[in-house]
Amino acid sequence: MNFLESFFKLRENGTTVKTELLAGLTTFMTMAYILAVNPSILGNAGMDPGAVFTATALSACLGTLLMGLLANCPFVLAPGMGINAFFTYTIVGQMGYPWQVGLVAVFIEGVLFVIMSMTKLRTTIFNCIPPALKFGVTSGIGLFITFIGLQNAKLVVDGVTLVRLYPFGSSLADGSFYTTGIGAMLALVGVVVTAILLEKKVTGGILWGIVFTWGLGMICELTGIYIPNPEMGMYSVMPDFSQGVSIPSLAPTFMQLDFSALLTFNFLTVLMAVMFADLFNTIGTLIGVASKANMLDENGKLPKIEKAFLADSFATIIGSLLGTTTVTTFVESSAGVAVGGRTGLTAIVSAFLFVLSMFFAPIFLAIPAFATAPALIVVGFMMLSCIMNVDFSDYTEAIPAFLAMIFMPFTYSICEGIAAGIISYVLLNIFARRKGKSISGVVYVLAVIFLLKYILV
Repeated sequence: MNFLESFFKLRENGTTVKTELLAGLTTFMTMAYILAVNPSILGNAGMDPGAVFTATALSACLGTLLMGLLANCPFVLAPGMGINAFFTYTIVGQMGYPWQVGLVAVFIEGVLFVIMSMTKLRTTIFNCIPPALKFGVTSGIGLFITFIGLQNAKLVVDGVTLVRLYPFGSSLADGSFYTTGIGAMLALVGVVVTAILLEKKVTGGILWGIVFTWGLGMICELTGIYIPNPEMGMYSVMPDFSQGVSIPSLAPTFMQLDFSALLTFNFLTVLMAVMFADLFNTIGTLIGVASKANMLDENGKLPKIEKAFLADSFATIIGSLLGTTTVTTFVESSAGVAVGGRTGLTAIVSAFLFVLSMFFAPIFLAIPAFATAPALIVVGFMMLSCIMNVDFSDYTEAIPAFLAMIFMPFTYSICEGIAAGIISYVLLNIFARRKGKSISGVVYVLAVIFLLKYILV
């Protein structure tokens, strides 16, 4: 324990070994879905799902270890959602590149980000974002992960108004209630239970909320109230060990990079798109999670940011060599932070669980989305409180923060939220001509880059 205290500086960061263990477990459980979802998405690109599963677990483990040991931050990494879909359906599907060529773009992206991190370019961008926008981004991520939680639980579904509440009444008539409807109801129960546990200040309340909801799901499945239907995205919540315990071979994807298209113009377009999305998604996630953990200093800077960026960059290189898409900091890290995780020990615990998941995949893959949804919804609520730090009497600060906040859930993109915030911040401050207020030249450059992105892409 003394070694952990001295290495991770637990007392200095206001945490304990027990708290860090709970935080690591909570973060892992909220993002364990990536172990099932990533192989499914990349499998559509022609990649071997079993190999992708192993690559996902290993890259998440190694990237998270780097984050914990190098940066001593409670951030957990894994192959990012959104980028994996872009890889499969755009790079491979629409542009027709083999997945081996796509992995080259991921590899080069990681190398370039290592260079950018060592030259502190990424750090400069992070530090130059105005405090009001950082608060807006944090709150926006809160709304974003709340929306993800609502969708995962099927509480919010597609409708004629783009989104709508799950139709409990009509689902009874067509029989889908006993699949998606039960999951949605259990998620609601989980939100209430989690809120009660937090109000009662029960240690690990968010984690216990996940376990409680999962337990209810098992009872419902055993009694026939919940009927799994994979075609509807609703799977059995009971661990299945019928295939035994084995780790799928990594051979089909390991070191399968094809550099043949490296010098083509279209490949440059692919590389820029992957880099742009990852750069600002990572910056936004770090802002949101670090802000919630009170890790930013009085100037809104994260002292450990260079090492965090380096860990993120090296993880992407590792992921591409193993056979998966960009490895990035996960917004679900905020769940562990909400439990009290403040150091790299939280990350180390999550990394260990990713290794364990390869041997006990049936257990971790059985955690249903409706069980982790309450954690995302409650954590989203916690992160939303950051918007109260914005001075709403100053429209040049408040409106950009507001736009950054609402664009994230409405466009389903952290990157788009940052773009809306920065562009509006620059325009408002230029034309309002507020005296005594200066804006970093980097912010102007970012605004121009975002505008060019929308004009040219």
